[in-house]
Amino acid sequence: MGNATTVTEFILVGFPNSLEVEIVFFVVFLFVYLVTVLANALIIVLVYVDCHLHSPMYYFLSNFSFIEISTTSTLVPKMLANVLSEKKTISFAGCFSQLYFYFSLVAAEFLLFAIMSYDRYVAICHPLRYPTIMTGRVCNQLVLSVWVGGLLVILPSAVLRAGLPYCGPNVIEHYFCDSTPLLRLACTDVWVVELTDLVVSSVLLLGSLALTAASYVRIISTILWIPSNQGRQKASATCASHFVVVSLGFGISIFIYLRPPQMNSVHLNKILSVLSSIVTPLLNPFIFSLRNEQMKEALKRTL
Repeated sequence: MGNATTVTEFILVGFPNSLEVEIVFFVVFLFVYLVTVLANALIIVLVYVDCHLHSPMYYFLSNFSFIEISTTSTLVPKMLANVLSEKKTISFAGCFSQLYFYFSLVAAEFLLFAIMSYDRYVAICHPLRYPTIMTGRVCNQLVLSVWVGGLLVILPSAVLRAGLPYCGPNVIEHYFCDSTPLLRLACTDVWVVELTDLVVSSVLLLGSLALTAASYVRIISTILWIPSNQGRQKASATCASHFVVVSLGFGISIFIYLRPPQMNSVHLNKILSVLSSIVTPLLNPFIFSLRNEQMKEALKRTL
């Protein structure tokens, strides 16, 4: 420790392969990234320009699309730069900035899941009171709470992690500055940070999951009491896309961050992180737009 030097940059291992395979990775991830950004940006534009989509549900959806663009943009550009680079490094400040903003956006996404499920609960279980409950002011306050909550809930863990001594090695077995691989490089006891991570992850994931599940229990029970099949199908259609996206988001994240330590695997973590941070943001706009008649009609009108 006396002769150790302070780490000023980290090496991101990424997906080590031959140059030909890395070029294929570069092309695939670049294509996925561009489609993700364009598809989510299209949803934001449609919600903004089409007056038929000026409702709380689509307002939350446009914020969700913006979070998806921001989340994937914190990881993919740097990953693409490193794929074709011999020196796959990221600066100390860049690493912790990437970690903080990525997990803050993920936290905001889970909070937004809970709010979107509450919006569907009010729309289906209290349709007559919906306009008076989900007013423009309430929606703005909910969205503001999502962004502020996401930025604040991750801050203690990020500050504690950045304050740890890193004196080598500096090789991160991942394609971005993920929390667990980075924590393994600290040359000190990290139990306080691990405990903070566990508490924050548990409260955030399980808390938002509980609120989402409670809303869907009420939604499903209300749908089952609707007398006509057409009414049940119409009510179910408004929730189906959101339910699929929520299931993907919660399922993958809980398996990554709340499973027992003995089940940790570097390669499995990389695969699940790719699914969570790259593949899911690509699928979400298509899940929402292809299953939503109003969104498809808005696209036709805009074109």
